[in-house]
Amino acid sequence: MLSFIKQASNDAATQQVVLEGRDVRVRLSRAARQALAQRATPLVAEMELYFSCLIRLRVLFHETPGAREVTPVSDKLSICFRPVAGRRCDLHSVEGEQPLDDFPIVRRSPFVPHWLNLDYRKGAWVGEFGYQDAA
Repeated sequence: MLSFIKQASNDAATQQVVLEGRDVRVRLSRAARQALAQRATPLVAEMELYFSCLIRLRVLFHETPGAREVTPVSDKLSICFRPVAGRRCDLHSVEGEQPLDDFPIVRRSPFVPHWLNLDYRKGAWVGEFGYQDAA
């Protein structure tokens, strides 16, 4: 069973975890909690912060942690943060797959997001993350 605190306003549940020295609020919709409960293995939600000629925030979902260092949120969900940089500025390939390199941030904690929202819609995981209290 997930150990999330129920929020009465929108049927979402939140939990706070420490990721790389920063408190991160993880919010799961009811559909996300139900989908996680059906899983045999933990889902990994990767918060990718992309630097190039623009900044992009996106959440990627993985079936296994691979080489990523992950922080468990529950027995069914782990999260991680990955700052990356594009090898070149190409606005046409921003949404597609392009060669990325890990962005070498020495002090990462100021860049770690404050919140992560996850949902499960039409058979697919969706997520968003951000900073401050915009969740």
